[in-house]
Amino acid sequence: MNTYGFDGIRIDTIPEVPKDFWSEYGQSAGVFQMGECFNGDPAYVGPYQGALTGLFNYPMYYSIKDAFGAGKSMKGIKERYEQEGQHFSDLDATGVFVDNHDNARFLNQYNNHQSFQSALVFAMTSTGIPFYYYGSEQFYAGGNDPQNRESLWQDMDTTSQGYQTAKKVNAARKATQSYNHQQHEKYVLDNLYAFQRGDMFVALTNSNDQV
Repeated sequence: MNTYGFDGIRIDTIPEVPKDFWSEYGQSAGVFQMGECFNGDPAYVGPYQGALTGLFNYPMYYSIKDAFGAGKSMKGIKERYEQEGQHFSDLDATGVFVDNHDNARFLNQYNNHQSFQSALVFAMTSTGIPFYYYGSEQFYAGGNDPQNRESLWQDMDTTSQGYQTAKKVNAARKATQSYNHQQHEKYVLDNLYAFQRGDMFVALTNSNDQV
């Protein structure tokens, strides 16, 4: 921290070390910490938030894949929030993601660009801190590590549909400062999840014929 002045740090595999160590570690670092607890159970992941500033929201990651990838009911997202509310102390300090370097990419399992973009919009606009994995804007579909760590420089295309969607969503977030407002759930159906954050209204579907 003293040498490079980092604003924050990502901490890998935090369950491998006792919680009290991470509390001391964070105090010593003096910056924001985002911890990785690779587990889908909110009751297991949530308590680590007392030892670090923030956590990757792995339970929501699985709900995102279920709803937008497997086409399961969008009510699963509502149920996930209800579960997490019992175990996380601050959902605003959780990292929301669709793809990362440890898992096969969404499009490797679910070859549906429309659903993928809906999942990304959810991760970028919902409660928490959006983590957008490079290559998602180019619709990369790599499998397990190292296939999911493709090089980007030969493919970077700022005119691609994925890039332009991300650009528009980021612009809307900035214009409305939606991140300064709480998320208010508006409509939840099997194929629809809609919420509002300040002046931003987000409506998403997992049905291909209703995009």
